[in-house]
Amino acid sequence: MDSLLENNCTKKRARMEFSCAAPATKACREKMRRIRLNDRFAELCSILDPKKQPAKADKVAILTDANRLLHQLRLEAQKLQESNEALQVSLKNLKAEKVELRDEKVRLKSEKERMEKLLRSICIAPHPLHPVASVQAAAFTACTKALPYPTYNTPMGMWQWIPPAALDTSLDPVLRPPVA
Repeated sequence: MDSLLENNCTKKRARMEFSCAAPATKACREKMRRIRLNDRFAELCSILDPKKQPAKADKVAILTDANRLLHQLRLEAQKLQESNEALQVSLKNLKAEKVELRDEKVRLKSEKERMEKLLRSICIAPHPLHPVASVQAAAFTACTKALPYPTYNTPMGMWQWIPPAALDTSLDPVLRPPVA
């Protein structure tokens, strides 16, 4: 009885528990729709910021954050798409270069074989009075990869066989100062 008096004294309408087992009335369907909508906002809020627990969901702030995040993700996806296209072009160029290098390798290999065959076909007749030429010919027949030293009969510069230390002229002014 005291509870009836308390309810009458506060002059507030007693709130009935609202349970809609079967949404028969329009009010019940509307209540279910709002509950689902609020659940979706809470879910969206937890996706946007998992640390933040929405006590009172500010729907405008949630939608603003979702819009900002969606825009940011679209920009990132666009950058990744452009990067992917650039990498595809680079991959295509590298494949073409690989084919070119493979062709050049085959061409150089055949040219090398042709040159080796040509070198093998050249007869080097050693001069009987020249002992170096006979040693060169023997070395050439022993190892076909090495080029024979030319005989002195052919006009060729000898700078190729000078040691690199003797060719270095950077210290000449210090080691050999001018006399005058």
